[in-house]
Amino acid sequence: MSLDDARIRIGVDIGGTFTDLSISSESGIIAVGKALTTPDEPARAVEEVINEALGRVEVRPDQVGEIIHATTLVTNAILERKGETTALLMTEGFRDTLGLATEKRYDLYDLNLQLPVPLVPRWLCFDIPERTHSDGSIAKEVDLDHVRRLALELQEAGVHAVAICFLHSFTNPENELAARRAIQDVAPSLRVALSSDVSPEVREYERASTTAASVYVQDVVGRYLDDLEQRLTRIGYDRGLLLMLSHGGVATVDTARHHPVKLLESGPAAGALAAAAFGASAEEPDLVSFDMGGTTAKLCLVEDGSPLKAQSFEVDRQDRMHPGSGLPLKLSTIDMVEIGVGGGSIARVDSLGLLKAGPQSAGAHPGPACYGRGGELPTVTDADLVLGYLDPEYFLGGSMALDPGAAKAAIETHIAEPLGLSLEKAALGIHQVVNESMANAARVHAVERGKDPTKLPLFAFGGAGAVHASGVARRLGSSKVVVPPYAGVMSTAGLLSAPLAFDFVRSRRAFPPDLSPGAVSEIFAPMETEGEELLGSAGVAASDVNHERSIDARLIGQGHEINVKLDDLTNWPQSARESFDAAYTHLFGRSGPPVEIEVLRWRVISSGPRPGLTLRPERRTGGQVAAGAVRTAALGPDSQMTESSIYDRYLLAPGDTVNGPAVVQERESTTLVPHGTSCVVCDDLSLVIDLNGAGR
Repeated sequence: MSLDDARIRIGVDIGGTFTDLSISSESGIIAVGKALTTPDEPARAVEEVINEALGRVEVRPDQVGEIIHATTLVTNAILERKGETTALLMTEGFRDTLGLATEKRYDLYDLNLQLPVPLVPRWLCFDIPERTHSDGSIAKEVDLDHVRRLALELQEAGVHAVAICFLHSFTNPENELAARRAIQDVAPSLRVALSSDVSPEVREYERASTTAASVYVQDVVGRYLDDLEQRLTRIGYDRGLLLMLSHGGVATVDTARHHPVKLLESGPAAGALAAAAFGASAEEPDLVSFDMGGTTAKLCLVEDGSPLKAQSFEVDRQDRMHPGSGLPLKLSTIDMVEIGVGGGSIARVDSLGLLKAGPQSAGAHPGPACYGRGGELPTVTDADLVLGYLDPEYFLGGSMALDPGAAKAAIETHIAEPLGLSLEKAALGIHQVVNESMANAARVHAVERGKDPTKLPLFAFGGAGAVHASGVARRLGSSKVVVPPYAGVMSTAGLLSAPLAFDFVRSRRAFPPDLSPGAVSEIFAPMETEGEELLGSAGVAASDVNHERSIDARLIGQGHEINVKLDDLTNWPQSARESFDAAYTHLFGRSGPPVEIEVLRWRVISSGPRPGLTLRPERRTGGQVAAGAVRTAALGPDSQMTESSIYDRYLLAPGDTVNGPAVVQERESTTLVPHGTSCVVCDDLSLVIDLNGAGR
C-alpha cells in the first residue's frame, strides 16, 4: 500500500487469553489481528501478531510511526503473586499498617470472611525511627544508621525491593528521600519506591499499599519491557513505544518503568476509550461499555462522551461485588467494574449443587476444551459452541478450528450429568448464569453512580462481548445493543485514540474561602509545569498541552471525599462550591446539608492533542460465510434451539437489516440477533440491535 498520505500506527493489547491488534492509517483501521497470548513470554505474542498483520497489508515495520501498547501484566503479577520479595519501611509505631488495613469487615454477616493478603508479609514490615508532623515540620530526623543496617540485612536475606511510607511524607518528603539515599549508599541493587513519589496522598494504609504494589511489580514490568523493545528492534521497528495508563492516557516507557502500578488497568481503560469514541461518533454520548474477553468482563459507564473516572481502585478482591475486599491502590483510573467471567471461564457445580462460572479461567493454555489443547473442563466458550452460537470452522476466521465433540464431552461429564440435565440445557445454563452475573454487576455499578441502566444502550465488544450482549442487555433492562466493527479487537482502537497524558496529585487541606484564585493557581502551577516538561520530552509543544484541574473535597465532618472538576477559577470559591454541590447531587440524588466544604487533594491531568482516528473501517468483502446460510442455534423463543440465519458481516452494508433469529459472523467475534429482535447496519458499520424488535 502507498504510505505517501498515511501515518501508520499500531495498537496492541495483551489479554489473559488473546493478544489483539489494530493497524490504522489516516483513512481508518486497515487491519486487525488476534492471536493466543503466550503467558510464558508475553512479548512473543505481540511480536507474532504484529508480524502477521503487517505482512497481510504489506507494510514494513520501519514504516510504522507509532506503537501503543496495553497489558494485563501488572494485574496478573499481583493476582498470581509473581512480583519481587518486597520489604516495607514505616514510621516507628506503624509497622502493622498493612495488616490492620481499615479494620472494617466488607460483609458483616459472612462468618467465613476472607481478607486480602498484603503483598508484604509482616516479617518484612519494619519500624523506622523518624517523624514528620502533619504541617510538614520534621519532629525527628530519620535514623540513617538504622536504615543502613537494615538495608544490608535485607539484601543478605534475598529481598530485592523496598517500599518506604513515612507518616505525612506527602507534605514533606525529606525523611523518605534521606532513607532512600541511605539504602542506595550501602545496597544499590535494592529497588526503592517512595510513597511521596508514587502516591503523595493522605491515608497511610492506602498510600503504603500503593507504594508496595508499585515496587513489587517493577522488576517484572522492567524485564518485560526490555524483552518487548528488543523484539520490536529485531523485527525492524526503531521508534518509541507508548503504553496505556489506567486513567486513559498514554505515556512513555520510562514513565511505565518508574511507576508500573499505573499500568494496572491499561487494557480495560483502552476498551472504555474505544466505547466512548464510537459512542460519540454515533451520537450516543451516554452508554454502558461492555468488554468481554477470554478471561474477564469489564463494564464502564460513559457519560457525555467520556468514561467516568475514579481516584482509587481495588485489586485482588476476595468478593467482586463487595468494595473493601481487595487491596486498595490510590491511582487515577477509569471507573469500571471487572468480573472474572469470560470465554475461558470454567463452569462447575458447587457444593450446594448450584451452577457457577468463573472466576477460574482456562486461559490460553490449555484453553477451553474445544480448543483441542488439552483442556478437559467446560468453559463458557464450550457452552457457546454447543448452543450453535459459534462456527467451529470459522473461529478466528478459520485459522483455528474448534472441536465440538470435546466441548460436548466436557459439559456432559462435569455439568449435565451431575445436574441431571440434557446437554443443551446444561450449556444454556452456563450461558445464562454468565449473563446474569454481568447484568447484576452492571446494574449495581450504574446505580452506585447515579445512572439508570435501563435508559442506556449497551456497547458490546471483546471476543465474547457480542455473543452475550443481547442476553446481558435484556437482564439489565436495556433495549439497545451496539456492536462496533472489529468488535473482537475494539480495545486496540481505544489505544489509537488516546493522547499522551500524565496525572499529578498534591495533598493540602484547605477551606475554599481561605484561598484566593491566585493562591489556588499557585497550587496547580508546579503540577502543570511538570506535565508540560514531561510532555515536552515526548515531543509535545507547550502550546498544545491541555490541563484538566480537579479537587477532592468533602463536607466538613465527613470521612470521605468526592472528585470535583474545576473549569474556572475566576469565581473561586463560589465556583468550587457550585461544582461540589452539582457533583454531590448527581451522585446521591439529593443536595447535601448546608455545611462548608474542605479540600484534601488537588489534581491535574496534563495531556497532549488527541490523535486523529477515523473510526469507520475500510470496506472488506469476500467473507467465507455466505448470507442465507442457516444452522441450529439457541436463538428461538425462550432460547430454544431453532434454525437461524447466518450472515457474513463483511458483506453487510449501511442500511441493511437482519431479523432474528440470526448470527452475524466476523473473523474476531460473533453477534447474536435473538428471535423477536432486529439488527440494523449503521453508516459507521456498527450493528444496532433493537431488543424490542422495532423495524421488523
